Amino acid sequence: MKKYTACLLAVTAFTLAAPASAQFAKAEDAVKYRQSAMFVMQQNFGRVAGMAAGKIPFDAKVAGDSAAVAEFMSKLPWAGFGPGTDKPESKAKPEIWANKAKFDDNARKMEAEMAKLAVAAKSGNLDSIKVAVSATGGACKSCHDDFRAK
Repeated sequence: MKKYTACLLAVTAFTLAAPASAQFAKAEDAVKYRQSAMFVMQQNFGRVAGMAAGKIPFDAKVAGDSAAVAEFMSKLPWAGFGPGTDKPESKAKPEIWANKAKFDDNARKMEAEMAKLAVAAKSGNLDSIKVAVSATGGACKSCHDDFRAK
């Protein structure tokens, strides 16, 4: 059942993300899309990070579920960074479009770290989760440092 669910999530992500840029009627829609995807990802990652930091009581099931959602969501926001989406007001810096290759590389690194976090969280081993949270947070931070306005 878990493999079926994982496959279903992967197909859904591909189905939603691949044509997403063609679905945005306005640049503002793309911005809302990417911000929403980032928000859901952050909320779920934050829950796991809170457990790793001891700020939230550790619950292996919640950590595993939250990390799985965060991993799924980590693949979605990038369609919202298409051409013309640099004009609506957001925290996205112009450097995203000026250095798209570096931005895309940072996105792929974050996705890879998020996948490792999902594996660690699924194991239920808090020490493994702490290591993965640190690496994932570092990947998020490096992109935010270069491409997100404060």
